[in-house]
Amino acid sequence: MPHDVFSPFTLPNGNILKNRLVKAAMEENLANEYQLPDAGLMQLYSTWAQGGVGLIITGNVMVDHLAMTGPGGLTLEQDTELKPYIELAQKAQQNNCKVWMQINHPGRQVYKRMGGKVLSPSDVALNMGKHSSLFAQPKSMDEIEIADLITRFVVTAVRALEAGFNGVEVHAAHGYLLAQFLSPLTNKRQDKWGGSLENRARLLLTIVDEIRLACGSDFDVAVKLNSADFQRGGFDIEDAEQVVHWLAARHIDLVELSGGSYEAPAMQGRTADNRTLAREAYFLEFATKIAAASQAPIMTTGGIRRLEVAEQVIASGVALVGMASALAYTPDLPNQWLEHPDRIGFIPSVNWRDKTLSALAVMALIKLQLRRLSLGKLPKKQSWPSFALLRDQLRLAKLTKRYRKYYESEVE
Repeated sequence: MPHDVFSPFTLPNGNILKNRLVKAAMEENLANEYQLPDAGLMQLYSTWAQGGVGLIITGNVMVDHLAMTGPGGLTLEQDTELKPYIELAQKAQQNNCKVWMQINHPGRQVYKRMGGKVLSPSDVALNMGKHSSLFAQPKSMDEIEIADLITRFVVTAVRALEAGFNGVEVHAAHGYLLAQFLSPLTNKRQDKWGGSLENRARLLLTIVDEIRLACGSDFDVAVKLNSADFQRGGFDIEDAEQVVHWLAARHIDLVELSGGSYEAPAMQGRTADNRTLAREAYFLEFATKIAAASQAPIMTTGGIRRLEVAEQVIASGVALVGMASALAYTPDLPNQWLEHPDRIGFIPSVNWRDKTLSALAVMALIKLQLRRLSLGKLPKKQSWPSFALLRDQLRLAKLTKRYRKYYESEVE
């Protein structure tokens, strides 16, 4: 019996994906000391390409090397060496797979120990309860910094095109800088970049317009957007519907719908406003509602591990199925589904009382598998969350020390 998820999909610009299954972005922390991809990431992306997905979206690549979501991250700027990215694109394009670079700026979601720029539309600090001190106080951006940010996103997109990537995904979700502009909880501005939703979306829409102008229509341009922040008074589904409408008018090639932020990690199935998410395909209800009213193709990501659920996503009118955690543990799950449709992928779950530590432990377990895959090893399902978290924190501390040395040499 044929499965719809394995049928080709034509993007609005005419480019074709071989199937509807997408490796969604995960933070890998596998860059070398120069914030470039090397052998480990080449191995990882080659594994995913051979595993059967139609599209790979990279972990977020920063548009500014002085503003990082964490140590071991990638950056691509005007003067960045391009050869490693050319090789990464080629590895990801094996097996007729396409690859998009996710491009991002963390805004205020920068760990204090990292140093560097901590920017936001307004000087609203993260509220992480007893963990708030881990993050620096953000600076409200001025017009010069906003103009610089727009330029940086465009430059990174152009360089991704030069490296041979098929497209970019602009990250405007999960509480990062563009999501901070969209949310009334973090955007308290009274100028053209704040206030009404139209003003709060102006930065994202300007960046999309400028990337399209610089890269042309054959280069895929997508946006990752929260279906909701899952915080009371935040960016919500009605806001998302309107922003998707504005993006569709710009002939955006895809909108990936997710949800949450560091304060409310709904991307792991947890909310801060007591809304209940599905156990699998967390955001499908929201995506279905938005897809029904949108001319732009919609993709939803969040907890998908069964072919039956992936088929349900397509049947609901959503164009593409994003998968992340399940592909860290079973990178060839799409290929396995062709032979064994009942095969269920594995996604770790940690339910400690401290939600912040639980979220960090889940991320640590996933990154452990990514490191194993990058070394050509098989994933390891039986891992202790506490041990994985400790090991990850020790590794991140070492990488942070390396980054600080690099950062301090840059600003001297």
